[in-house]
Amino acid sequence: MTGKADFTPQEWEVVLEGPPSAGMIVVTAQRGGTIRETFAIAKAYVEARQQHGESELLDEIVAAKPELDHTRYHSVAELKQHGLQHLRDAVELLERKATPAEVEGYRRFVLTLADKVASAHREGGASVADAERAAIAEISTSLGSPDR
Repeated sequence: MTGKADFTPQEWEVVLEGPPSAGMIVVTAQRGGTIRETFAIAKAYVEARQQHGESELLDEIVAAKPELDHTRYHSVAELKQHGLQHLRDAVELLERKATPAEVEGYRRFVLTLADKVASAHREGGASVADAERAAIAEISTSLGSPDR
């Protein structure tokens, strides 16, 4: 089993930044619903904590408070660009240090979080806006996951 101890502090920070980065990419993809969608990020962590024991790696990731310093970005485009890079970097690190099942669990958690954020607020009569759907597709590509 892979855990926090298998990473340097800087590497662990990269792994931890991935999920909230994905959430913020979806939050900023479409105007409206920001508060509900931000709460959906926290709710995804709470729900993942209830799955405790399935993966040491995910247990340690979801035990940490989801944090993202979105104030360091000057635009939505910059936040998105850096967020997608965080995801690519995190998966690359995990592929070197974790088992394939743990890497897949990380991908699944990130995509589940992104889906929960997108579904947290109905926009334009749709449960998930086209811009959010496109953001999730980009997140999936950055994770190395096949488009769903």
